[in-house]
Amino acid sequence: MTEQPSAPDGPLSPMPALTPAALRAAVAQIAPAQLPSFIEHLDRAVEQAATQSTIAPLRTFLLWWGEFVAIQRYPARAARLRELEAAAEEATDLEALRSALAGMRQITDLAHREISA
Repeated sequence: MTEQPSAPDGPLSPMPALTPAALRAAVAQIAPAQLPSFIEHLDRAVEQAATQSTIAPLRTFLLWWGEFVAIQRYPARAARLRELEAAAEEATDLEALRSALAGMRQITDLAHREISA
């Protein structure tokens, strides 16, 4: 895991390596209720990789859960994403929807930068 600076609004844990074992440990620590989904998704990815003779499903799995951990390890970031998702669902006009989606994109772009570092 790469070390991250700790602050009052800092991460609950360091960003793990993008491996199934490291991501599983991070999910167990920061979002234990999601562990069954993690395991189910991993099983499907392994099955698809074997069936399709490609590692693409595994790579997709690692990126998806890496993004999840990058977001969830910051409680304020995760809460903001939930707020924006709710705003997008409840949007009654195009501008409100665009605003919510733009905010969601900023959070996911930041998560992608973290997992690519």
